[in-house]
Amino acid sequence: MEIKLPVVALLAMIVPGQARAAVLTDAEATFLDQLVTAAAVLEQRCAGYEVNGAGGVQLGARLLGSTDAAMAMIDAYAAAIKAHDGKAYDPGKFRPEVLEAASETSKRLQAHLIKNPKEACADYGDTSVARGLLRRY
Repeated sequence: MEIKLPVVALLAMIVPGQARAAVLTDAEATFLDQLVTAAAVLEQRCAGYEVNGAGGVQLGARLLGSTDAAMAMIDAYAAAIKAHDGKAYDPGKFRPEVLEAASETSKRLQAHLIKNPKEACADYGDTSVARGLLRRY
């Protein structure tokens, strides 16, 4: 029997897994929100912005206390995106609470970006540049 990845992701959210906390810390939630905001700007193809990878890791390290913690959150977000899209992901990096929080934030941002793209692109893009997640080109 072949099991599809979205089913696995859904089960991972429903069935209690490893002894991880099911709630993000305030610092994790803040960093994740900022990652999702920057990603929304890029996904919407807002003109003039590109990823600032080093800046994103530095921001995460400041918020979370280490570059390892920042990379772990970035990896968890990447796994959440892959799980959401039905693609293969590393289950060791998947955190259901990251998927849930990222999905909620993404929906809110996308609604604003669709409703008022010019203003939202400028607001979210400039905010992400100021935080170091994106840079202008």
